[in-house]
Amino acid sequence: MTETVPTPEPALVQIGDIVVSEHWVVTPNGTAPLAGSQWSVRDATVRTQVIPTYAIVLAIVFALACLLGLLFLLIKEDKVTGFVEVTVRSGSLAHLTQIPVPGPAADVVADQVRYAQQLAAR
Repeated sequence: MTETVPTPEPALVQIGDIVVSEHWVVTPNGTAPLAGSQWSVRDATVRTQVIPTYAIVLAIVFALACLLGLLFLLIKEDKVTGFVEVTVRSGSLAHLTQIPVPGPAADVVADQVRYAQQLAAR
């Protein structure tokens, strides 16, 4: 059974739809004490290298003028797609959230979870 927050507290960190205050973890599934909560993070992002569209267009245009235009195909961009999965457990409350990561923000989410873990350990 989840507990209710006796008085509203300001949010210290928000991780997806999980809000962490000084003493409470608030999720759409309910509210539970922060003390003793367990947190886990799973990085499900995929990093790939792609040839950008402008490089393909430039390669085609300059390939007609000279063969050096093919060097534009060596241009690569890093692309990050996927999500970070955060799970919190406190008492009978268990909640999982998936946070879409359009760029290298997976480290930011991991830092937020580390901060929540530090608050829970106090």
